[in-house]
Amino acid sequence: MSIFRFPLLVWMGIGTLIFSLGIRQSFGIFMMPISDTFQTGREFFSFAIALQNLLFGMFQPFVGMASDRWGPRRIIMLGAVAYGAGLYLTSIATEPSILYITIGMLVGLGLSATSYVIVLGAIARVVPAEHTAKAFGLTTSAGSFGMFAVIPGAQSLLTHFDWQTALQLFALACCLMIAFASFMKTSSTKSNSNTIDDSQTLKQALSEAFNHRGYWLIHAGFFVCGFHVMFIATHLPSYLADKGLPGNIAAMALAYVGIFNIFGSYFWGVMGDKFDKRYVMTSLYLVRTIVIAAFVTLPVTEHTAAIFGGAIGFCWLGTVPLTSGLVRQIFGARYLSTLYGLVFFTHQVGSFLGAWVGGRIYDYYGSYEPIWWSTVVLAFVAALLHLPINCKPVARLQAAYS
Repeated sequence: MSIFRFPLLVWMGIGTLIFSLGIRQSFGIFMMPISDTFQTGREFFSFAIALQNLLFGMFQPFVGMASDRWGPRRIIMLGAVAYGAGLYLTSIATEPSILYITIGMLVGLGLSATSYVIVLGAIARVVPAEHTAKAFGLTTSAGSFGMFAVIPGAQSLLTHFDWQTALQLFALACCLMIAFASFMKTSSTKSNSNTIDDSQTLKQALSEAFNHRGYWLIHAGFFVCGFHVMFIATHLPSYLADKGLPGNIAAMALAYVGIFNIFGSYFWGVMGDKFDKRYVMTSLYLVRTIVIAAFVTLPVTEHTAAIFGGAIGFCWLGTVPLTSGLVRQIFGARYLSTLYGLVFFTHQVGSFLGAWVGGRIYDYYGSYEPIWWSTVVLAFVAALLHLPINCKPVARLQAAYS
């Protein structure tokens, strides 16, 4: 199937992710101005973002269940409202503790309803199974395009205005997600080979997944992914500033992460359709191991920062189409939003620790070096974890397809 023949829902999902994840990935640029405004250390903002990611994950299974039951349109609309409210209330906060509720809880809830789990769960219902990873890869790359487009915009806004105005403009942008959601329909045709088994209950689906060892290995691998992406997204700007590089270099490096992930996510998704997803995942994490180890070993310059952004961007969110594709391949599409939502919660636990522990270690040791090397070790462990996964469809699906 050509990407140009994907249903309208895929393109509306892409539009939603551009804004939802683009804004989210720009928060690292706000660390220093917000911390300076409230006269707090970096751990304060790190913890607020860590809390956002933890709640993002905690809300996700329940939001996924709601989407499986009532459809993604309403869920995305409500999530966009929560997202915009969280950004606006952050911009008018007068006490730092308020940020735990605004940019932490409300934005976390908004993200859970407007990001990958809900959008990919909807796409799984309208795209044939043999093209799932490709469609997931294309959709995932949209979040990276948002990162590429929004982060330089955020840096420009901070150059010309204060951070409060920047967040208020981002809050207005959330209205576009409501517009995109209004066009999303998940009814599939009978010709669609992506058959959904409506006879299975949610309780049965959860029991089936919880008793599958591969499901827990998928959880463990995605935990590492979450740790990586939020540590880097939150702390890379500050790390580069500590090395004497100006703020526009950090924005450029993160923009490179976004632009290269546009190609990387689609590439890893296509590889997942052509080859065994387990081995593709192992290859991805081995690439991460080498890239991060090289970055912390070599001198930090404008050029190495740019190269790191591009290299880590190529394997940044390629885990998303592969992980969601594995869950879809093993358990089917019916409860993908729920099952992948639970996996995503584990991802967000890793994100919480990556964002918070990074700031904690810096404030204690005055250096990011220990946490950088921890990400190298975790990447190698994640590469090994995917090898023993049994990725064959469960017996229920094999019987249905035979």
